[in-house]
Amino acid sequence: MNSPNETILHIDLKKLEQNFNYLKSKLKNSTKIIGVVKAFAYGHGDIKISKKLEELGVYALWVSDFEEGVALRKSGIKTKIIVANPGMKSYQEIIENQLDVVIYNHTLLNLYCANKKRANIHIKFNTGMNRYGFNEYDIKSIVPKIKNSSHLNLISVCSHLAASNNKASTNYTLDQIKKFELISKQFELLIKKNINKHLLNSYGLLNFEKYQMDSVRIGIGLYGSINDKSLKQISCLYSVITQIRIVEKNDSIGYGASFIAEKNMKIAIIPVGYADGINRQLGSHIGSVFIGNYECNIIGEISMDSFAIDVTGIDVQEGDIVQLFGDKLTVTKIAQKINTIPYEIYATLNRRIKRVYSE
Repeated sequence: MNSPNETILHIDLKKLEQNFNYLKSKLKNSTKIIGVVKAFAYGHGDIKISKKLEELGVYALWVSDFEEGVALRKSGIKTKIIVANPGMKSYQEIIENQLDVVIYNHTLLNLYCANKKRANIHIKFNTGMNRYGFNEYDIKSIVPKIKNSSHLNLISVCSHLAASNNKASTNYTLDQIKKFELISKQFELLIKKNINKHLLNSYGLLNFEKYQMDSVRIGIGLYGSINDKSLKQISCLYSVITQIRIVEKNDSIGYGASFIAEKNMKIAIIPVGYADGINRQLGSHIGSVFIGNYECNIIGEISMDSFAIDVTGIDVQEGDIVQLFGDKLTVTKIAQKINTIPYEIYATLNRRIKRVYSE
């Protein structure tokens, strides 16, 4: 770890490659992978992750807004980039940077129909998520608009699964899949050509593999925080001990005096906090970290830029490396402790944390 930074997110691109190839092995030769790199590639750094995925032959990259897409283009990414939420004000930037757009309502569709510059579009339908997407009854009104707009290149139709990770909701997911199949069939009959379709996300592929269609959109599966033993977490978050101190019985530690020492203790201060994405719910003995093979509890409340751990009885020094998550403590396990999901743990990692990549 040759870096002047004390807090580092270490990202193993070889594990990313292994995850990509494992997921690809579940696909038919004709099914393509759309790599989800929105939200700074789930905190891992979108440019480096996207370049690796491009090297691996990913069909397209999925981002949230036009700024993410523009940043990737400026970094030299040539692969197709699909903007999930293009918004109403970014038309010129999207055209200039050759970004594909997901069209999910009439306002957006009218905008892209009215402006006559060539654009690649993907039509999104709502099948039960009730977030973005046209409804089934919109088909008859949107098809003529697309047919009368020769400058629009229709690439695909898509939808989004709401509960593919929950086996208790299997019937709901199957209903969504069935609805999407019916919508796609109606759409193709009216548009009078075969259209590429994509619906499955990471859990969708793992739990409903036979419905993979023409493409799959893979996000959390690439980063390895998912319930499949063949997928490996690609990142480890490390920091260091910046101060060691002895506190006496009845001393308080941290804001709010929420922790009172019941005995004489040795504590260590770690220079990361909730501004870096360390969830405050991990304070007060909920969370822990590893120093070597020692698991050390977080004590007191987590501050903006630091937190304290109990190192009583452990031989540690200022400057020793601390693992906040990694091979000894997975992001999935941390998320379970505070009743959240790995996506949130990753997405809230502040960009001031140094990202270091290795093969």
